[in-house]
Amino acid sequence: MSVLVLILAVSAACCLGFGFVLQQNAARQAPLSDFLSPRLLLDLVRVPRWLGGIGLMVAGMVLGAIALGQGEVSLVEPLLATNLLFALALSRKQTKQPLGRQGWAGLALLAGGVTAFIVAGEPRGGTAVTDPLRHWLIIGVMIGLALLLTTYAKRSRLSSGPVLLALAAGLLYGVQDALTRVSGQRFSEGGLVELLTGWQPYAVLALGITGLVLVQSAFETAPLRMSLPALTAAQPLAGIVCGVGFLGDRLRTDTGALTWEAVGLAAVVAGIVLLGMHPAMPDGANRPEPARNLQPS
Repeated sequence: MSVLVLILAVSAACCLGFGFVLQQNAARQAPLSDFLSPRLLLDLVRVPRWLGGIGLMVAGMVLGAIALGQGEVSLVEPLLATNLLFALALSRKQTKQPLGRQGWAGLALLAGGVTAFIVAGEPRGGTAVTDPLRHWLIIGVMIGLALLLTTYAKRSRLSSGPVLLALAAGLLYGVQDALTRVSGQRFSEGGLVELLTGWQPYAVLALGITGLVLVQSAFETAPLRMSLPALTAAQPLAGIVCGVGFLGDRLRTDTGALTWEAVGLAAVVAGIVLLGMHPAMPDGANRPEPARNLQPS
């Protein structure tokens, strides 16, 4: 594994984790009438704390895109999942909660799972699949699942809605990461003209905006511990599926390697859930329908 990819991916995870906490701090004050509406972004854009969180998230996405340009999606995605560690670190500072057994167990599972998956799978590059049908099939399944989850979330709004929205956003972000790598390859091969004549950069932008609306809607309606674990778990899984499915990423496929890869991914998900549900994660605000204008914080 390249040290540069490791540094870039972990730096991206740090920015993303801090950014998510700041966004949720602001989004929980948003009017509930903005749920799943682009108007939510117009309200939040006037809140300095939210803008700071978005700035950190954008920085994380840029660093992540550079990492994806230098390494395989199947390698970078598990490293990006460590953003939850940084989110918990900032949340602990805000809430003054000790890490405790749950926090240490989640930390060990997440770090150990990422290490096990990378060591066992040995992600490496290969020849991208040229069959467009396979591309669209995988992308279509991911987007279709995200749409289905969003539909159910709209019906269950304040119960399981935030978790479903976060899962949907994670799937979209995983596809976005894969298409970001494709966009980077097109730019490297033919420059700006080659990049802008393809559909991938526009899909990256559309997926990013849609995912942002879903995430902020989840943040405004529930505590961070309900939404961030689902988001953090779904994104790397979707990214790995895209990486292996059509980007040409290769993993070891002997029985022992596959077993440890499965164990590693299961440990990552379990660690994410434990950390995401830690008492240090900030609560959402149980408040009645507020006025349209948000107070800057």
